[in-house]
Amino acid sequence: MTVTTHPSAIVDDGAQIGEGSRVWHFVHVCGGAKIGKGVSLGQNVFVGNKVIIGDHCKIQNNVSVYDNVTLEEGVFCGPSMVFTNVYNPRSLIERKSEYRDTLIKKGATLGANSTIVCGVTVGRHAFVGAGAVINKDVPDFALMVGVPARQIGWMSRYGKKLDLPLKGNGQTVCPHTGDQYILENGVCKITQES
Repeated sequence: MTVTTHPSAIVDDGAQIGEGSRVWHFVHVCGGAKIGKGVSLGQNVFVGNKVIIGDHCKIQNNVSVYDNVTLEEGVFCGPSMVFTNVYNPRSLIERKSEYRDTLIKKGATLGANSTIVCGVTVGRHAFVGAGAVINKDVPDFALMVGVPARQIGWMSRYGKKLDLPLKGNGQTVCPHTGDQYILENGVCKITQES
C-alpha cells in the first residue's frame, strides 16, 4: 500500500509518511514530520517539522499541527481546530526556544474549531466538544465543553456518553461495545474490553 498525495500538496524532503496515508489538496508537510500509517490529512493541513502523528489519525480540513505537538494513534482533529506552541506570543519577540510540548493521547477527539493551548496533555479517548478551549490537562475519557473548557461527563471508546457521575465512584457498561468502565476517586478506566 502506498501513500496517496494530491498533486497540489507539498511534502518536503525528509518527511516520513506511513503506508496507506492520504495527503489531500493544498497540504504542506515539513521535512522533519513523522506521520504514521493510514493517516488522513485533509485539505489545507499544515504539519510542522517537530511533529509526530501516530497511525490512523484523521486531521480534517484547515488544521495546522505546529512544532512540539504529538498525536498518538487514532486521534481525530475536527475541521479548523487549533493547536498553539507558544504560550505568550509577541510578533516583535522571538520565542521559538519557548515552545511547549502538547500531547494528545490515543483515541482522543478534538472537535471542530476547538483550541488546544500549548503545554497540555489530552487523555486517552477524551472528547473535546466543538469550539471548546483546552488550557489544562484533560483526563482519560473526559467529555470537555466550553470556554474555558470544563468537564461535563465521561465518554466511551466508542464515542458515547457514559452513565457515570462526574466525581466519586461508579460503574457502567457501554451499550454499543460491552466494554466495562469503572470510576474510582474521579479516575475513569476500562476494566474489561469486549
